[in-house]
Amino acid sequence: MSRRAPEKLIRLSKSCLSLAEKQAVMGVLDRESLGMGAEVEKFERALTSFFSRPAICVVNGTAALQLSMQACGLGRGDEVLVPSLTFLASFQAISATGAKPVACDIEMDTCVLDWRDAQRRLTSRTKAIMPVHYTGGVGDLDAIYAFADQHSLRVIEDAAHAFGTAHHGKLVGSFGDIACFSFDGIKNITSGEGGCIITDDETVLQRVRDARLLGVQGDTEKRYASTRSWAFDVTAPGWRYHMSNLMAAIGLEQLRRFAEFADVRRQRAQLYDSLLRDHPRIRPLARDYDTVVPHTYVVRIKGLRDRDVLRARLREEGIETGAHYYPNHRLSFYHDPTASPLPVTDLVYPEILTLPLHYDLSDSDLRWVCEVLERELSLDCYHQ
Repeated sequence: MSRRAPEKLIRLSKSCLSLAEKQAVMGVLDRESLGMGAEVEKFERALTSFFSRPAICVVNGTAALQLSMQACGLGRGDEVLVPSLTFLASFQAISATGAKPVACDIEMDTCVLDWRDAQRRLTSRTKAIMPVHYTGGVGDLDAIYAFADQHSLRVIEDAAHAFGTAHHGKLVGSFGDIACFSFDGIKNITSGEGGCIITDDETVLQRVRDARLLGVQGDTEKRYASTRSWAFDVTAPGWRYHMSNLMAAIGLEQLRRFAEFADVRRQRAQLYDSLLRDHPRIRPLARDYDTVVPHTYVVRIKGLRDRDVLRARLREEGIETGAHYYPNHRLSFYHDPTASPLPVTDLVYPEILTLPLHYDLSDSDLRWVCEVLERELSLDCYHQ
């Protein structure tokens, strides 16, 4: 067995920046216009071209979700169907509108929303469904939209993991109702922080344009021109959720590099699949990496016991891992003792492990991760 001295930590995820991003930031600093302005407009135009649909940039992906739901009129008394196995941001964004997130179960092999379970949780108060594109996979998105159409639900896709993923040959975000992306530091592209909303719904677009600037009507065009409104009207709640020129400058350069990023992420995920698929206990998630651009690489380890111990041992070997995510229905704030159980989520969560995946990960790094993981799993202490 080959040995690899852990002289460096193989990070779970990281930002991947070049000189171009740093020079772009310095250009904004030199111009001394750091808030929302011309760079944000340029980034939005570039994203609009990328998706062939209008794009609006905001401060982060959570804000994108919240503003989208607010623009759809969701509020107190309404319910939104959402998988429990997602980052807390999905639930908090729903709560921020006053609506209630209704935790739903996932599909066993894909870990994305089980729309049939969501259907069982439908009530007269249900107004929207939020499929979460976990690790970049979208699952049966056609069935989700058919279900939503049948029950007149808005669809707000949490596509934070799925920038660049295609469905039936079309980019996620280039079709459907509303798609929300994150440009957090470790996403498929980053703007440091940031997010965007993609939709053809002009009412939603205009409401978001105003709401991201504290609800000031028509302020967006002035900000693009480095001015601002001094006498204005406000007719709806608003938030300070706009993107800055600094963030947009990074995002523009990252978008230019995206094809390269996507190729590397896909290649790394495919190599993981090839190395791990024959292991008797490791189950890679069902993903087609010819169409999916993965944000994270998650495996399920059948009968895993003591995941924390396993992660600590991997860390000793220079390997950082994660567990995406702690189910939201187990959190005190979102626990509903009257709700139907989520058996698949509760079964899968203790057995999932997130392995390192990012642009700077080498083949030798990845092979070491697999070697150490398989060696550890050969020990009896990790068996149920």
